[in-house]
Amino acid sequence: MSTDDSPERDEAQGSGDLRARVIDALRTVYDPEIPVNIYDLGLVYGLDVDDESGHVAIRMTLTAPGCPVAQAFPAVVEESVMDAAGVSAVRVELVWDPPWTKARMSDAARLELGMF
Repeated sequence: MSTDDSPERDEAQGSGDLRARVIDALRTVYDPEIPVNIYDLGLVYGLDVDDESGHVAIRMTLTAPGCPVAQAFPAVVEESVMDAAGVSAVRVELVWDPPWTKARMSDAARLELGMF
C-alpha cells in the first residue's frame, strides 16, 4: 500500500496504474465554489491505494469547514473513484486539520485561476 500527503509526490511516486486511474478520477470532481478539481486544488491530503485488493482510502478536506456540501461531498468523491477500473472499495475521510490554504494548490490550479 502506498501513502502520501502531497499531490505532486503522488504522481511522482506512482505505485501503478490503479493509483493513476484514481488520481484521474479525483480530477473529474470539482470544488463547488472554485472551478478547479479537488486534486489540483490540494484538497486531497492523503491517498492510499492497494493495487492488489483495489481498496482506496482518501483523506481530504474542503476549502472551508462551513461549506454547504460538507455532508454530501465525500459521497460524490467516493462515487467518482469507484468508477475507476480496478477499484473495489473506497473510504473517504473528511478532515479539517490542517486547514486548507491556497499554498496546497498545484501550479496547474494556480495558472488556471490566474494566480501567478
